[in-house]
Amino acid sequence: MKKLAIFASGSGSNAERLVEYFRDSADISIALMLCNNPQAGVIQRAERLQIPLVLFDKAQFKSGEVVRILQEEKIDWVILAGFLWLIPSHLIEAFPDKIVNIHPSLLPKYGGKGMYGHFVHEAVVANQEKESGITIHLVNEHYDEGAIVFQAAYPVEPSDTPEDVAKKGQVLEHLHFPIVVEKLVRGAY
Repeated sequence: MKKLAIFASGSGSNAERLVEYFRDSADISIALMLCNNPQAGVIQRAERLQIPLVLFDKAQFKSGEVVRILQEEKIDWVILAGFLWLIPSHLIEAFPDKIVNIHPSLLPKYGGKGMYGHFVHEAVVANQEKESGITIHLVNEHYDEGAIVFQAAYPVEPSDTPEDVAKKGQVLEHLHFPIVVEKLVRGAY
């Protein structure tokens, strides 16, 4: 059994989609959710979905306490689903090429520190992009610079608002993220 841990900072819709997708899997399970935001919607989702949740702060994250928890739980893969902090090198070293992130743009466009969620969608609309999309990538020591595993695009219409762009992206995230994670865990990428 491959055990996955999901890190999330926000509402947790991608986390919930992953839990639903792997719920009946015989060999992949979502064993743990971790959150750095005590007001995040993902906390209620984890409770409702009956997935153990660990809340942590910056000191615990930087000290290695979170890595210790992941190792105690025998986690195989770390999945970032709307997690906003930069991953420290000791976590990357503990899970080499086993940390996956989803980003709401076609990287390298609109990536890096501060480029997440509505900030990405507002930039896409402000720059009158003709398309945007999602990127699923492995994580390294820099925001949004790890090896790209998968991208999917959608058209951006001149009349689209940032909210329209966000909705189009979320459809692709919910469709592709679980499938790509499964392929990575099974060694198909």
